[in-house]
Amino acid sequence: MTERTTLAGIRPPVRHWPALDLTGTDFDPVLAELMTEGPVTRVQLPNGDGWAWLVTRYDDVRRVTNDPRFSRAAVRDRQVTRLAPHFIPDRDAVGFLDPPDHTRLRRSVAAAFTAKGVERVRARARAVLAELVEDLLRGGPPADLTAAVLGPFPIAVICELMGVPAGDRHRMHTWTQLILSAAHGKDVSETAKREMSAYFADLIAGRADSTGEDVTSLLGAAVARGEVTPEEAVGLAVLLQIGGEAVTNNSGQLFYLLLTRPGLLRRLRAEPGLRPRAIDELLRWIPHRNAVGLSRIALRDVDIGGVRIRAGDAVYVSYLAANRDPAVFTDPDTIDFSRDPNPHLAFGFGPHYCPGGMLARLEEELLMGALLDRTPSLRLAVPPDQVTFRKGALIRGPESLPVTW
Repeated sequence: MTERTTLAGIRPPVRHWPALDLTGTDFDPVLAELMTEGPVTRVQLPNGDGWAWLVTRYDDVRRVTNDPRFSRAAVRDRQVTRLAPHFIPDRDAVGFLDPPDHTRLRRSVAAAFTAKGVERVRARARAVLAELVEDLLRGGPPADLTAAVLGPFPIAVICELMGVPAGDRHRMHTWTQLILSAAHGKDVSETAKREMSAYFADLIAGRADSTGEDVTSLLGAAVARGEVTPEEAVGLAVLLQIGGEAVTNNSGQLFYLLLTRPGLLRRLRAEPGLRPRAIDELLRWIPHRNAVGLSRIALRDVDIGGVRIRAGDAVYVSYLAANRDPAVFTDPDTIDFSRDPNPHLAFGFGPHYCPGGMLARLEEELLMGALLDRTPSLRLAVPPDQVTFRKGALIRGPESLPVTW
């Protein structure tokens, strides 16, 4: 397909992109094929209606995600083809807002996600992690690393940042798992989202006079000042809480990868100073999610990658594909801890860049340090192909990670 013919109005065929339960760290074979077919293709996902454009090249992904002609707000009234059986963000959530409303809402909690805000939870995060690792070692091998450490640690950290009491962590975790899974059906996921939303509505309303630095206190104060609506505040809180638990799955993939590539693990144990750069390379390489996330709607005709995208068309970008673009990353399928620079898009790009990127890096840094240094003989307790991965999940990761030492 040439640039001239596509701009002349000949559209590529629509490719069906099924919901795949991928295991390990294998790259999605459908996405790999789409990347070879062109910089802009058309896809149909398992739910919603119609088809959508898929943009896969690094520069095009950055352009779409930072171009106001592609709107998230316009998606709210459309049943766009999608992976999930339901929309995860509430209608007033930051994920479905465009600037300036998006900017206004993000600003209300920005202080919690700055370097200072993230450092505020470092000591508590380190203490929680030390206790979890002590319990792991005390219990002796074999153990499930996901259940013992990789699950409870991110929950504790995001709840600390959000201002959710420790006693409510289990409820938050249960709701998040139901919301992020397509395996239980739309009604179960929607019920969990309503229950989490009601919880945050009460928590935020009770903090109108708070001067706290946690997210719900910041939102309570912002609502009281009239800067955001209660509905907007709740939608943002739900999205941030859910996003915080993505670290569990990302960490699961990260440690599965290291435990199945002992050469990488030995190097990180021997060269602790390499770990920050290694974390960025692993974040670039790991296939974090299944398929794609939230779409956008073109507000005007736009030419991307030699294709005319018409006003009203739905558009997805793939950060996973962008992170494997050979025009930007030399030998992109190879894990290279010396890669520098490494301008990966694991946390997105543009106005909707993930606010928790700095927090996620902190958690991965603490996890890597604690587990590599405290358990020098850590290894899988089962063959790699016997590690079970989550089914029907939007974010990829192992269901359990059996280890011994």
